[in-house]
Amino acid sequence: MTPEAIRQARIDNPKMRERDLAQQLTISEADFVAAYCGISATRITPQIETFLTEIEALGEVMALTRNESAVHEKIGVYDKPIVGKHASMMLGEQIDLRLFPKSWAHGFAVEKDDGDVVRRSLQFFDAAGEAIHKIHLRPASNLEAYTALVAKLKLEDQSQTIETTELPKLEQKKRELEELDTTGLRDRWTQMKDVHEFFGILNSLEMTRHQAVQVIGQDYAWQLDNDALTAMVHHAAQEALPIMCFVGNRGCIQIHSGPVQNVKPMGPWINVMDETFHLHLRTDHIAELWAVRKPTKDGHVTSLEAYGAEGEMIIQFFGKRHEGSHERPDWRNLVESLPRLMRVAA
Repeated sequence: MTPEAIRQARIDNPKMRERDLAQQLTISEADFVAAYCGISATRITPQIETFLTEIEALGEVMALTRNESAVHEKIGVYDKPIVGKHASMMLGEQIDLRLFPKSWAHGFAVEKDDGDVVRRSLQFFDAAGEAIHKIHLRPASNLEAYTALVAKLKLEDQSQTIETTELPKLEQKKRELEELDTTGLRDRWTQMKDVHEFFGILNSLEMTRHQAVQVIGQDYAWQLDNDALTAMVHHAAQEALPIMCFVGNRGCIQIHSGPVQNVKPMGPWINVMDETFHLHLRTDHIAELWAVRKPTKDGHVTSLEAYGAEGEMIIQFFGKRHEGSHERPDWRNLVESLPRLMRVAA
């Protein structure tokens, strides 16, 4: 599809969201944005280390990370960056990110007229043109610092088309359930001292996270009624229970740590609309909901994990805790009291 045709489709559908219009046109969101290069978009380098240490100068912004089923928005300052070759982090009070640079393929600075206001953002996409992370300026943001940063990140190539590549699914099953080394999994699971060991265990045993929770046994993972997630969010809000909420994709995981307050269900969506944290979750996309218990040197840690129809992680919750401290008993009790999925006897 030509850039001209994309821009005409925008004119013909002025109220449609860019992401939805791109899907209707069977192009990626990055293809859609690229069509405006030289008009309202500027191609910028997607190299994380180039901007990660300088973005704090923008001051207060909104960080957005999403997948097909959940959108996670945090308002704050990008501070406390740690740049690494294979993974980088932003460890700020409000904006807490895990970034995986090999997945960042395209970047744009975007300016959008919205009535009397110009909305500015930095938008990053993977090789398939799927959104990885977006940084939206707010009224309090430093516009001078933003302009200088865009000038520094600007690429020579400002063409209005990009090349996209079809990427494998995030959760690739290497083996069927009956082929998995469940004995090896239990042996290594029970010996975990840190939840971050889990990814290495899955890789070495060639199984997905979803497969692992299915076969580990109900002393470590048990399936819940899908409605239990909404119940948990409402309860956490009522009790001012501080939680951790993780939403991610192949290039970025964004984390909220703290209480939630303003919970608003709307159709299939459960929404959190707090001052510095917004969450939008499609509960009808949840195929399975699991409570998962992992050992650590500080006692076991309990998570709530929602999976999509293809076994992909949609969203994950923990009770807020600091490294070296025990899990909050009120969080543990809440998860253990949630309604379990009733299994029909054969």
